[in-house]
Amino acid sequence: MSCNTLYMICMGALLCNLLPSSSALALKDRPVLKYGTAWKKEETAKFVHQAIKAGFRHIDTACQPRHYREDLVGDGWTAAAKELNLKREDLWLQTKFSGLGAHSEDNIPYDKDAPLETRVRQSLALSLQNLQTDYIDSWVMHGPENNWDDHFEVWRTMEEAVDEGKVRQLGMSNFYRLEDVEWAYNHARIKPKVVQNRFYSDSGHDVEIRSFCEKNDIEYQSFWTLAANRDAYSHPEALELAKKKGLSPEGLFYSFCMALGISPMNGSTNEVHMKEDIALMNRIRSGEKIFEDSNEMGIIGNALGTSNWNTILDEEDEL
Repeated sequence: MSCNTLYMICMGALLCNLLPSSSALALKDRPVLKYGTAWKKEETAKFVHQAIKAGFRHIDTACQPRHYREDLVGDGWTAAAKELNLKREDLWLQTKFSGLGAHSEDNIPYDKDAPLETRVRQSLALSLQNLQTDYIDSWVMHGPENNWDDHFEVWRTMEEAVDEGKVRQLGMSNFYRLEDVEWAYNHARIKPKVVQNRFYSDSGHDVEIRSFCEKNDIEYQSFWTLAANRDAYSHPEALELAKKKGLSPEGLFYSFCMALGISPMNGSTNEVHMKEDIALMNRIRSGEKIFEDSNEMGIIGNALGTSNWNTILDEEDEL
Protein backbone atom coordinates (compact mmCIF):
# COMPACT_ATOMS: atom_id res chain seq x y z
CA MET A 1 0.00 0.00 0.00
CA SER A 2 1.39 3.41 -0.92
CA CYS A 3 2.06 6.12 1.65
CA ASN A 4 -0.58 8.33 0.00
CA THR A 5 -3.20 5.59 0.25
CA LEU A 6 -2.35 4.89 3.90
CA TYR A 7 -2.51 8.60 4.72
CA MET A 8 -5.89 9.01 3.09
CA ILE A 9 -7.40 5.98 4.82
CA CYS A 10 -6.13 7.14 8.21
CA MET A 11 -7.35 10.69 7.64
CA GLY A 12 -10.72 9.37 6.52
CA ALA A 13 -11.13 7.34 9.70
CA LEU A 14 -10.08 10.31 11.85
CA LEU A 15 -12.35 12.81 10.14
CA CYS A 16 -15.32 10.43 10.16
CA ASN A 17 -15.00 10.46 13.96
CA LEU A 18 -14.69 14.24 14.10
CA LEU A 19 -17.60 15.03 11.79
CA PRO A 20 -21.20 14.33 12.91
CA SER A 21 -23.00 11.77 10.78
CA SER A 22 -25.53 14.39 9.72
CA SER A 23 -22.74 16.33 8.02
CA ALA A 24 -22.94 13.87 5.14
CA LEU A 25 -26.69 14.10 4.81
CA ALA A 26 -28.08 17.57 4.32
CA LEU A 27 -28.22 18.85 0.78
CA LYS A 28 -27.22 22.25 2.09
CA ASP A 29 -23.81 20.69 2.72
CA ARG A 30 -23.35 19.72 -0.91
CA PRO A 31 -21.43 18.89 -2.96
CA VAL A 32 -20.99 15.34 -1.73
CA LEU A 33 -19.90 12.03 -3.20
CA LYS A 34 -22.87 9.73 -3.70
CA TYR A 35 -22.58 5.99 -4.02
CA GLY A 36 -23.98 4.83 -7.36
CA THR A 37 -25.40 1.31 -7.60
CA ALA A 38 -25.98 0.74 -11.31
CA TRP A 39 -24.74 -2.49 -12.96
CA LYS A 40 -23.68 -4.19 -9.74
CA LYS A 41 -26.23 -6.98 -10.21
CA GLU A 42 -26.18 -9.74 -7.57
CA GLU A 43 -23.28 -8.09 -5.72
CA THR A 44 -25.22 -4.87 -5.09
CA ALA A 45 -25.94 -5.57 -1.42
CA LYS A 46 -22.29 -6.39 -0.72
CA PHE A 47 -21.01 -3.21 -2.35
CA VAL A 48 -23.62 -0.96 -0.71
CA HIS A 49 -22.71 -2.49 2.65
CA GLN A 50 -19.01 -1.85 2.01
CA ALA A 51 -19.66 1.70 0.82
CA ILE A 52 -21.61 2.63 3.93
CA LYS A 53 -18.96 1.07 6.17
CA ALA A 54 -16.36 3.12 4.28
CA GLY A 55 -18.30 6.30 5.08
CA PHE A 56 -20.74 6.89 2.21
CA ARG A 57 -24.11 8.14 3.43
CA HIS A 58 -25.77 9.11 0.13
CA ILE A 59 -26.93 6.13 -1.94
CA ASP A 60 -28.34 6.38 -5.48
CA THR A 61 -30.43 3.71 -7.21
CA ALA A 62 -33.46 3.36 -9.50
CA CYS A 63 -36.59 1.26 -9.89
CA GLN A 64 -35.17 -0.05 -13.15
CA PRO A 65 -34.36 -3.79 -12.98
CA ARG A 66 -32.54 -3.57 -16.30
CA HIS A 67 -29.60 -1.76 -14.68
CA TYR A 68 -30.24 -1.74 -10.91
CA ARG A 69 -31.06 -4.20 -8.12
CA GLU A 70 -32.99 -1.80 -5.97
CA ASP A 71 -34.07 -4.63 -3.67
CA LEU A 72 -30.44 -5.47 -2.92
CA VAL A 73 -29.72 -1.81 -2.19
CA GLY A 74 -32.34 -2.18 0.53
CA ASP A 75 -30.62 -5.30 1.87
CA GLY A 76 -27.22 -3.60 1.77
CA TRP A 77 -28.10 -0.40 3.59
CA THR A 78 -30.15 -2.15 6.28
CA ALA A 79 -27.35 -4.63 6.99
CA ALA A 80 -24.79 -1.82 7.24
CA ALA A 81 -27.10 0.29 9.40
CA LYS A 82 -27.61 -2.60 11.81
CA GLU A 83 -23.87 -3.28 12.02
CA LEU A 84 -22.95 0.40 12.49
CA ASN A 85 -25.95 1.29 14.66
CA LEU A 86 -27.18 3.85 12.14
CA LYS A 87 -30.74 5.13 11.99
CA ARG A 88 -32.70 5.56 8.78
CA GLU A 89 -32.27 9.32 9.04
CA ASP A 90 -28.49 8.85 9.04
CA LEU A 91 -28.71 7.81 5.39
CA TRP A 92 -29.92 9.58 2.28
CA LEU A 93 -31.61 7.34 -0.28
CA GLN A 94 -32.31 8.46 -3.83
CA THR A 95 -34.21 6.41 -6.39
CA LYS A 96 -35.89 7.03 -9.74
CA PHE A 97 -39.07 6.51 -11.71
CA SER A 98 -38.10 5.15 -15.12
CA GLY A 99 -40.46 5.41 -18.10
CA LEU A 100 -41.45 2.46 -20.27
CA GLY A 101 -38.61 2.95 -22.74
CA ALA A 102 -36.01 2.47 -19.99
CA HIS A 103 -37.05 -1.12 -19.21
CA SER A 104 -36.54 -4.52 -20.73
CA GLU A 105 -39.82 -5.76 -22.15
CA ASP A 106 -39.83 -8.82 -19.88
CA ASN A 107 -38.99 -6.96 -16.65
CA ILE A 108 -41.10 -3.85 -16.15
CA PRO A 109 -41.65 -2.96 -12.47
CA TYR A 110 -45.23 -1.80 -12.95
CA ASP A 111 -48.30 -2.53 -15.06
CA LYS A 112 -47.31 -1.25 -18.49
CA ASP A 113 -50.96 -1.05 -19.56
CA ALA A 114 -52.02 1.04 -16.57
CA PRO A 115 -52.56 4.81 -16.84
CA LEU A 116 -49.32 6.77 -16.58
CA GLU A 117 -50.04 8.18 -13.12
CA THR A 118 -50.76 4.65 -11.87
CA ARG A 119 -47.42 3.45 -13.21
CA VAL A 120 -45.68 6.22 -11.31
CA ARG A 121 -47.45 5.30 -8.06
CA GLN A 122 -46.72 1.60 -8.55
CA SER A 123 -43.04 2.38 -9.12
CA LEU A 124 -42.86 4.36 -5.88
CA ALA A 125 -44.67 1.65 -3.92
CA LEU A 126 -42.15 -0.92 -5.16
CA SER A 127 -39.22 1.39 -4.38
CA LEU A 128 -40.41 1.83 -0.80
CA GLN A 129 -40.76 -1.94 -0.49
CA ASN A 130 -37.39 -2.67 -2.12
CA LEU A 131 -35.55 -0.09 -0.03
CA GLN A 132 -37.27 -1.18 3.19
CA THR A 133 -38.25 2.35 4.13
CA ASP A 134 -41.37 4.46 4.53
CA TYR A 135 -39.89 7.50 2.76
CA ILE A 136 -37.49 8.40 -0.04
CA ASP A 137 -35.11 11.31 0.44
CA SER A 138 -34.90 12.13 -3.26
CA TRP A 139 -37.11 10.78 -6.08
CA VAL A 140 -35.89 11.49 -9.59
CA MET A 141 -37.59 11.35 -12.98
CA HIS A 142 -35.10 9.13 -14.80
CA GLY A 143 -35.56 10.75 -18.20
CA PRO A 144 -37.87 12.90 -20.32
CA GLU A 145 -41.26 11.60 -21.34
CA ASN A 146 -42.36 11.72 -24.99
CA ASN A 147 -44.18 15.04 -24.60
CA TRP A 148 -44.76 17.77 -22.04
CA ASP A 149 -48.28 16.57 -21.17
CA ASP A 150 -46.88 13.22 -20.10
CA HIS A 151 -43.96 14.90 -18.36
CA PHE A 152 -46.24 16.95 -16.15
CA GLU A 153 -48.56 14.02 -15.50
CA VAL A 154 -45.56 12.17 -14.12
CA TRP A 155 -44.31 15.21 -12.22
CA ARG A 156 -47.64 16.06 -10.63
CA THR A 157 -48.01 12.48 -9.48
CA MET A 158 -44.53 12.72 -7.98
CA GLU A 159 -45.50 16.00 -6.31
CA GLU A 160 -48.44 14.22 -4.67
CA ALA A 161 -45.97 11.80 -3.09
CA VAL A 162 -44.16 14.76 -1.53
CA ASP A 163 -47.48 16.08 -0.24
CA GLU A 164 -48.17 12.65 1.29
CA GLY A 165 -44.81 12.55 3.08
CA LYS A 166 -43.53 9.56 1.14
CA VAL A 167 -40.85 11.62 -0.63
CA ARG A 168 -38.74 14.52 0.66
CA GLN A 169 -37.72 16.11 -2.66
CA LEU A 170 -37.85 15.62 -6.43
CA GLY A 171 -35.33 15.69 -9.25
CA MET A 172 -34.72 15.15 -12.95
CA SER A 173 -32.15 13.08 -14.84
CA ASN A 174 -30.94 12.93 -18.43
CA PHE A 175 -32.20 16.40 -19.35
CA TYR A 176 -29.52 17.96 -21.55
CA ARG A 177 -31.20 21.04 -23.03
CA LEU A 178 -31.27 24.16 -20.89
CA GLU A 179 -34.67 25.18 -22.27
CA ASP A 180 -36.15 21.86 -21.13
CA VAL A 181 -34.74 22.21 -17.63
CA GLU A 182 -36.03 25.78 -17.42
CA TRP A 183 -39.48 24.85 -18.72
CA ALA A 184 -39.80 21.94 -16.31
CA TYR A 185 -38.62 24.09 -13.41
CA ASN A 186 -40.82 27.09 -14.19
CA HIS A 187 -43.99 25.02 -14.55
CA ALA A 188 -43.52 22.77 -11.52
CA ARG A 189 -45.41 23.40 -8.30
CA ILE A 190 -42.68 21.59 -6.34
CA LYS A 191 -39.40 22.60 -7.91
CA PRO A 192 -36.73 20.01 -8.75
CA LYS A 193 -33.87 19.98 -6.27
CA VAL A 194 -31.67 17.68 -8.35
CA VAL A 195 -30.46 17.47 -11.93
CA GLN A 196 -28.47 14.29 -12.53
CA ASN A 197 -26.73 14.09 -15.91
CA ARG A 198 -23.87 12.41 -17.69
CA PHE A 199 -20.86 14.72 -17.34
CA TYR A 200 -19.16 14.64 -20.71
CA SER A 201 -17.98 16.71 -23.64
CA ASP A 202 -20.90 15.84 -25.94
CA SER A 203 -23.14 17.99 -23.75
CA GLY A 204 -20.51 20.65 -23.22
CA HIS A 205 -20.28 19.42 -19.64
CA ASP A 206 -23.68 21.04 -19.05
CA VAL A 207 -22.14 24.48 -18.51
CA GLU A 208 -25.43 26.36 -18.94
CA ILE A 209 -27.47 23.81 -16.99
CA ARG A 210 -24.97 23.85 -14.13
CA SER A 211 -25.17 27.63 -14.04
CA PHE A 212 -28.96 27.43 -13.88
CA CYS A 213 -28.70 24.89 -11.06
CA GLU A 214 -26.38 27.14 -9.05
CA LYS A 215 -28.75 30.09 -9.39
CA ASN A 216 -31.79 28.05 -8.34
CA ASP A 217 -30.39 25.97 -5.45
CA ILE A 218 -30.47 22.74 -7.45
CA GLU A 219 -27.89 20.04 -6.79
CA TYR A 220 -26.13 19.05 -10.00
CA GLN A 221 -25.16 15.37 -9.81
CA SER A 222 -22.79 13.85 -12.35
CA PHE A 223 -22.52 10.30 -13.60
CA TRP A 224 -20.00 8.75 -15.99
CA THR A 225 -17.75 11.29 -14.31
CA LEU A 226 -14.44 9.45 -14.55
CA ALA A 227 -15.01 7.27 -17.60
CA ALA A 228 -15.95 10.17 -19.88
CA ASN A 229 -13.10 12.48 -18.86
CA ARG A 230 -9.95 10.38 -18.58
CA ASP A 231 -7.94 12.71 -20.79
CA ALA A 232 -8.55 15.58 -18.36
CA TYR A 233 -6.87 13.88 -15.41
CA SER A 234 -4.34 11.53 -17.04
CA HIS A 235 -2.08 13.99 -18.87
CA PRO A 236 1.39 14.63 -17.40
CA GLU A 237 0.61 17.97 -15.75
CA ALA A 238 -2.50 16.53 -14.07
CA LEU A 239 -0.56 13.50 -12.86
CA GLU A 240 2.09 15.77 -11.37
CA LEU A 241 -0.57 17.85 -9.62
CA ALA A 242 -2.25 14.72 -8.23
CA LYS A 243 1.06 13.56 -6.79
CA LYS A 244 1.65 16.98 -5.24
CA LYS A 245 -1.79 16.86 -3.56
CA GLY A 246 -1.41 13.31 -2.29
CA LEU A 247 -4.26 12.09 -4.46
CA SER A 248 -4.87 9.56 -7.16
CA PRO A 249 -5.63 11.09 -10.58
CA GLU A 250 -9.23 10.01 -10.11
CA GLY A 251 -9.35 11.65 -6.69
CA LEU A 252 -8.01 14.84 -8.20
CA PHE A 253 -10.83 14.83 -10.75
CA TYR A 254 -13.45 14.25 -8.04
CA SER A 255 -11.91 17.21 -6.20
CA PHE A 256 -12.18 19.30 -9.35
CA CYS A 257 -15.86 18.42 -9.75
CA MET A 258 -16.67 19.20 -6.14
CA ALA A 259 -14.83 22.52 -6.40
CA LEU A 260 -17.27 23.33 -9.21
CA GLY A 261 -20.22 22.47 -6.96
CA ILE A 262 -20.87 19.09 -8.58
CA SER A 263 -21.90 16.03 -6.56
CA PRO A 264 -20.35 13.08 -8.42
CA MET A 265 -21.72 9.56 -8.50
CA ASN A 266 -19.06 7.16 -7.24
CA GLY A 267 -19.53 3.53 -8.18
CA SER A 268 -16.31 2.01 -6.86
CA THR A 269 -16.31 -1.70 -6.07
CA ASN A 270 -12.91 -1.55 -4.36
CA GLU A 271 -12.94 -1.06 -0.58
CA VAL A 272 -9.57 0.72 -0.53
CA HIS A 273 -10.74 3.18 -3.20
CA MET A 274 -14.00 3.74 -1.31
CA LYS A 275 -12.05 4.70 1.80
CA GLU A 276 -9.69 6.90 -0.20
CA ASP A 277 -12.63 8.75 -1.74
CA ILE A 278 -14.35 9.29 1.61
CA ALA A 279 -11.04 10.49 3.07
CA LEU A 280 -10.85 12.98 0.21
CA MET A 281 -14.40 14.18 0.77
CA ASN A 282 -13.71 14.62 4.46
CA ARG A 283 -10.57 16.63 3.70
CA ILE A 284 -12.73 18.96 1.64
CA ARG A 285 -15.47 19.09 4.29
CA SER A 286 -12.92 19.91 6.97
CA GLY A 287 -12.11 23.09 5.03
CA GLU A 288 -9.03 22.00 3.09
CA LYS A 289 -8.67 23.66 -0.31
CA ILE A 290 -7.39 21.01 -2.69
CA PHE A 291 -6.73 23.58 -5.42
CA GLU A 292 -4.76 26.66 -4.46
CA ASP A 293 -6.14 28.85 -7.22
CA SER A 294 -7.88 28.90 -10.59
CA ASN A 295 -4.60 28.16 -12.36
CA GLU A 296 -4.44 24.77 -10.68
CA MET A 297 -8.10 24.21 -11.53
CA GLY A 298 -7.26 25.04 -15.12
CA ILE A 299 -4.82 22.14 -15.33
CA ILE A 300 -7.90 19.91 -15.29
CA GLY A 301 -10.55 22.22 -16.70
CA ASN A 302 -8.64 23.29 -19.76
CA ALA A 303 -8.16 19.63 -20.73
CA LEU A 304 -11.90 18.90 -20.69
CA GLY A 305 -12.44 20.04 -24.25
CA THR A 306 -15.21 22.42 -23.15
CA SER A 307 -14.74 26.18 -23.11
CA ASN A 308 -16.18 28.18 -20.21
CA TRP A 309 -16.15 25.02 -18.07
CA ASN A 310 -15.94 27.11 -14.91
CA THR A 311 -19.42 28.26 -13.88
CA ILE A 312 -18.41 29.38 -10.39
CA LEU A 313 -15.07 31.17 -10.31
CA ASP A 314 -13.66 34.14 -12.13
CA GLU A 315 -10.22 33.62 -13.55
CA GLU A 316 -8.55 35.58 -10.77
CA ASP A 317 -10.51 34.03 -7.92
CA GLU A 318 -8.72 31.85 -5.40
CA LEU A 319 -10.41 28.67 -4.23
